[in-house]
Amino acid sequence: MKLVNKYSHLNGEEFLLVHKKDLYKEILDAIESVDAFKCRTKKSKEIRKKDEFLLNPTEINNEFKRIFNSLGWNEVRRSFCVSSDYATVKIIEPLDFEEQKKFLIQNNLPIIYSFNQTDFIKQNVAIEVQLGKYFAVTYDLFVKHLSFYNGGLIDVGIEIVPTKNMQTQMSSGVPFFEKEVHNVLRHGRTTPPVPIIIFGVEP
Repeated sequence: MKLVNKYSHLNGEEFLLVHKKDLYKEILDAIESVDAFKCRTKKSKEIRKKDEFLLNPTEINNEFKRIFNSLGWNEVRRSFCVSSDYATVKIIEPLDFEEQKKFLIQNNLPIIYSFNQTDFIKQNVAIEVQLGKYFAVTYDLFVKHLSFYNGGLIDVGIEIVPTKNMQTQMSSGVPFFEKEVHNVLRHGRTTPPVPIIIFGVEP
């Protein structure tokens, strides 16, 4: 695949270029090594694309997983406790899981478990590949990357999404770069408050 466009939020790309230049090159090389053309295997049932062979997001995801895993990038899960009380959230969010539980027990507060999971993490950089439903990107950007960042597990989050051109070769409901960047920009330059890079890719 080729990297067609990118958006650096809160100096996400600049951080990698200065502090993790070799890792950044590894990420770019990994993207280029994904062969999306062989993944054009999904026969469309949609009326306007009926019987066309579209890019199969599951197979492309599997290619990303195979390549990144071979380079030592692995899925990571962050467990945490949740609360609907603002004061409690402000205290427990920066703490690790065991410290959160300890605080809640000591203060006789309910313990409700949850977790976030990210596709790939290496050297405090997280990568999410989103070729499925568009709403998942918003969750990644405004919840998942932020959770891992606040938990001290990452310095930068990377979101890989199709360009509009690639999206037209897929089923409906798929996210695309131009719209996802627009969604970030309209919130203002500091939201979400975590360094992020959004990559727009296509075959």
